[in-house]
Amino acid sequence: MAIGDVFRAESVSEDLWYVDTGMYEVAEYGSVYLLDGDRPALVDTGLGTNDGRVLGLIEQAGLTPADIEVIAVTHVHLDHAGGAGVLVEECANATVAVHERGARHLVDPAQLWAGTKQAVGDQIEYYTEPTPVPEERIVELTDGDEIDLGDQRLVARHTPGHAPHQVVFEAPALDSVFTADAAGIYTPSTDEVHVTSPPPNFDLEQGLADVELLKALDTEWVLYAHFGPARTAERLDEYATVVEEWVAAVERERERHADDEAVIAHFVDSVETPDIWGEHKARAEVSMNVRGVLTYLDQREG
Repeated sequence: MAIGDVFRAESVSEDLWYVDTGMYEVAEYGSVYLLDGDRPALVDTGLGTNDGRVLGLIEQAGLTPADIEVIAVTHVHLDHAGGAGVLVEECANATVAVHERGARHLVDPAQLWAGTKQAVGDQIEYYTEPTPVPEERIVELTDGDEIDLGDQRLVARHTPGHAPHQVVFEAPALDSVFTADAAGIYTPSTDEVHVTSPPPNFDLEQGLADVELLKALDTEWVLYAHFGPARTAERLDEYATVVEEWVAAVERERERHADDEAVIAHFVDSVETPDIWGEHKARAEVSMNVRGVLTYLDQREG
């Protein structure tokens, strides 16, 4: 696997494609999916700096941008929705489907952009300021809403443990669910699941409830935004354990250190991450995830 590679996920369905967007200039980190059918759909968009690779995905699937009718955004964090404004310009017949709590941030992304700069720190070098999505091109979703793709459908399931505007998309015809960040981060080359707990909205209890929702869907496949398809098997139980242990570890270290920066430094220096991420991305990822847990602990105690 390499940045820019396009894959046909034939084990799941001949209609499912995805691309390694090269998010943060790292392979096996960011995927955008294309579900071909009567009404072709993209699921998520990437950062907005890799739109050329998403357009390459469309081309390799034998389609044109004009064929895309739906851009289904799992949530408005810019690693998932940063390219929506540009792609909706390229895909002239597409509407952007997003949870109702996130829609306004796509229409006017100024607050989202400011919050992203605060949350991701020096990773902002990999981002670009998002292009607004015209309001008339947006379809607002709430829990249980269905996106009709003709021979396929996507069912939005609200999963706010990662962010209040997050949904996962169940794809019954594929026996799959597009998990957004509700099931963590998966690296195929190491066959491991990793935590994602960014500030400011990470919530452990709700996150665990989201995992239970995913388990109740009982799909054969989980389609990770980070990164790629995997058989569900024990993945969801694995992630529940990973995230619980992660929060407990951060809480213990906070009790041992005088300030939060020391807590962050401890984990940046000690957490093992996949080699494929590289040192810069790994350190930034760990730092962001620690800060998310610290924010959660403050809110829980407050």
